[in-house]
Amino acid sequence: MDIQTLTAFFMWCTIINGFVFVFWTAFCIFAPDMLFCFHSKWFSISRETFNTVVYSFLGFFKIIFVAFSLTPFLALLIIG
Repeated sequence: MDIQTLTAFFMWCTIINGFVFVFWTAFCIFAPDMLFCFHSKWFSISRETFNTVVYSFLGFFKIIFVAFSLTPFLALLIIG
C-alpha cells in the first residue's frame, strides 16, 4: 500500500469521524432535552447521570478521533 492510498484513507476517516463528532456535539448542545427523553424511555437513568455519560463519551470520542484519525492523516500529509 502506498502513501497516497493511506493518505486518502485517513482523509476520509477524518472527514467522516469529524462529521459524526460535529453532529453529535451539535445535537447535545441544541437538543439535550430531546436526547434525554429519547434515551430515558430505554433506560431508567437520572438527568445528571445521563449528562455525565454523554459528555464523558463525547470527550472519549474526541480523544480517539484525534489520536487515530486526525494525527495519522496529518503525519501522512507531512511525509507525503
